[in-house]
Amino acid sequence: MKKYILFLFVLIAVSCSKDDFSEQSNESKIVVEGWIEEGDYAHVLLSSSIPVADAIDSTNVLNHVIRSAKITISDGQTSEVLRVTNDKNRIPPFVYFGSTLKGETGKQYSLKIEYLDRVIEAVTSIPPSVELKSAEYIKKAATDTIGYIFVKFDDPVNQKNYYQIATKIDKEEPIFTPAFYGNLDDTNFATPSISMQINRGLLLFSKTKFTPYFTDGNLIHVKLRTQNKDALDFWNGWQNEIVNNKNPIYPSNTSLKSNIKGGIGIWAGYGQSTIIVRTPPKK
Repeated sequence: MKKYILFLFVLIAVSCSKDDFSEQSNESKIVVEGWIEEGDYAHVLLSSSIPVADAIDSTNVLNHVIRSAKITISDGQTSEVLRVTNDKNRIPPFVYFGSTLKGETGKQYSLKIEYLDRVIEAVTSIPPSVELKSAEYIKKAATDTIGYIFVKFDDPVNQKNYYQIATKIDKEEPIFTPAFYGNLDDTNFATPSISMQINRGLLLFSKTKFTPYFTDGNLIHVKLRTQNKDALDFWNGWQNEIVNNKNPIYPSNTSLKSNIKGGIGIWAGYGQSTIIVRTPPKK
């Protein structure tokens, strides 16, 4: 399986705007990407920030991975200290993970990271999930070998929802990638019955050339996540940097929004509904 550098480790160089780097380049920040999903355990990726002048490559990223932190999550009644594992399909390969507290809708989860003399904290909750009614691979012409995913779901009219649609190609991608323009605020929906095309999201530092479509022969996992406003703001900021700058390593004018106290990044709770889409065999 091909290896990829995961999303938030590119935040090693985005803790402030370019104008701010001269003032803050000597201050190392803790970079957090953490999540707990409905029906699954917590996962956290941890690194220290890299000065903007340094090279952003797999070797340098590995040098800044934090593997010796104490990470505790709690739902207010039960606490768990996460363990770290080596996942060779990822760069960086080290992931902190839980095995006791499984995500439940409506519950609040606190995150506490203790590393050297620092304490980093955050709180999130898991919003109610929304069922993904269908996900379908559609090509413009029968002779095409590429296509897009079209999804359908119903937005509950009696509750406020923020969504993220993500995809993962089996045996090609080790993680779910947020779809391009897949972060949604139901304020913008004209109708509660949603039907939309999904463009494949950008996985940074992929060894294969990025394309916004899917291809014959793919086995595609499609996930509809419900998320909180702070996660929506973070991922919208991430997406905007890719669209406007084509390189989120150097943000155009501002930091990505974060809910991490004492660090940067995101600690998010997600509701989820997943469908597997099988495309025609590759000819």
